[in-house]
Amino acid sequence: MNAPLRGVVPPLAVPLKNQEIDVPSLERNLNRMIDAGIHGIFILGSTGEVAFSTSQRRAEVLEHTMRIVNGRIPVIAGVIDTETSRVIEHIRQAESYGVDAVVATAPFYALQGMAEVERHFRLLHEATDLPIWAYDIPVCVHTKLPAQLLVKLGQDGVIAGVKDSSGDDVGFRFLTRMNEEAGHPLQLLTGHEVVVDGAYMSGADGSVPGLANVDPHGYVRQWEAYQRGDWEAVRSEQDRLADLMTIVMVQGVQGFGAGVGAFKTALMLMGEFESNEMPEPVQALSGDNVEWVRQVLTKTGMLS
Repeated sequence: MNAPLRGVVPPLAVPLKNQEIDVPSLERNLNRMIDAGIHGIFILGSTGEVAFSTSQRRAEVLEHTMRIVNGRIPVIAGVIDTETSRVIEHIRQAESYGVDAVVATAPFYALQGMAEVERHFRLLHEATDLPIWAYDIPVCVHTKLPAQLLVKLGQDGVIAGVKDSSGDDVGFRFLTRMNEEAGHPLQLLTGHEVVVDGAYMSGADGSVPGLANVDPHGYVRQWEAYQRGDWEAVRSEQDRLADLMTIVMVQGVQGFGAGVGAFKTALMLMGEFESNEMPEPVQALSGDNVEWVRQVLTKTGMLS
C-alpha cells in the first residue's frame, strides 16, 4: 500500500456449499461491498474462518479474492497461527498472491510473555517487506497486546497498524492517545461493530466491522459523516447499526456460531449467499433463530 489504510475495511465472510467455497456467492457479496464504497478488505480473519482453514483453503480464499478485487481496493490477509515459524509460512503464501499487507496475532497455545510477543513481531518484520498489522484479539489468543508495546513497534517500523478486537474501549482510547503523542506511527482500526462512533471520537483511522458484510452502505455512510465532522449522523447511523447487530442475539448458540452464523444467515435471507452453511463442526442457524434474523433485518430496513 502506498498510502496508509483508512476507512471501512470489512473482514470478509466466506460462503460455503458442501464445505467448499461458494465462489459465485463470494463474488456477489464482495462486489456488493466494493460498490458500496468500502476502502479495503480483510480476508482470513476471524469472520473469514481462518481458524478452520487448511493451507489449501487459505490459498483458495487468497486466489478468489485477489481475482475478484483485481486491484480495486487494498487486500490485507490474516496469517494467523500458533507460533512464529508457522506464521512466516502463511506470510510466504500471502506474498505469492500479491496482497497489500498481512495481519498477525500474538503467538498462542504455547503462551508466552511480552518479551516473546515482541520478538515474534520483530521476526515477522524481518521476514517480509509487506506491512504488518497486529491483531489484538485476547478472547481468542489469551494475550492482550499492551498499548505501550504496540506504539513502540510502530515507532520502530515493525508494524503499520492495529486491528483492535479486544472489546476494551478504555484500552483503545489510551492506545489512540499514546499513538497521537508518538506522532501517529500506527493506523488504528476498531473491530467493535456496535461502538464504532466512540472509536471515531477517540481518533480511530477506520473500522473492521464483520457486520459490514451485511450492511456495508451503513458503515461507509458513517465513515463519510465522520470525515465531514457530522457527529449527529455518525451517532444516528451507529444506533441503526447497533439495532441491526442484534441479529447475533440468537438462542442456544454462542461464539462463532452466533456471530458469523448470524451474518451468514442474514446474507442468505438477503439473497447474497446461497446458504448459511458453517465450517465443521459448527452448525448453521436454523428454525426460530433464522426467523429472529429475518425479523431484525425487516425492522432495520434490510429486508422489505
